[in-house]
Amino acid sequence: MENFRKVRTSEEEMPLPFPDLPPDVVEMKVKEGSKIRNLMNFAMAQMELKGRRQIVFSGCGRAVTKTITCVEIMKRKLGGLHQVTKVRYKTVLEVWQNQDPPPDGPAQNLTVHKNVPSICILLSRDPLDPNQTGYQPPEPRHEAGEDTSGSSAKGLKRPLPPPREELLPKKLQVQVSDSPRGSGTTAGQLD
Repeated sequence: MENFRKVRTSEEEMPLPFPDLPPDVVEMKVKEGSKIRNLMNFAMAQMELKGRRQIVFSGCGRAVTKTITCVEIMKRKLGGLHQVTKVRYKTVLEVWQNQDPPPDGPAQNLTVHKNVPSICILLSRDPLDPNQTGYQPPEPRHEAGEDTSGSSAKGLKRPLPPPREELLPKKLQVQVSDSPRGSGTTAGQLD
């Protein structure tokens, strides 16, 4: 493969795996190089300013984690969103061209079909069917002034337990030398 270079990549187009979506639903296609800030600015404008009820985030391969990050940010900022997640495989077609073609023939191309993981996440302000696979209900909202410090351990750090005596470092002992060479200097020594 060291003599080959990738010249083209294409993904197969697949319909969204959610039935009964409105025709004008916004689909955020997250790519590996997409900037989360740009994605979130557009998605938040669609949901808040344009009053959309549903939005779909989709990504494949290395973009799956970025897709999930965008969804979690939106759920935290808007709150009260129902979620359905569908995981599937998408076929990616890569075309590689030989950089050292044989002298008596045309350049050779190599076509590689890859099955990469793909994720589609539907977020909806309206209730969705809780019996469908991949459904997550909205997280409960906290009222203003409500103390959330002890109500939920999610996202909070646990306090560290007090150190046990056997794990504490041994004390440093100082010895004073009476020899003329040492003349009052101290040397440290561990137990």
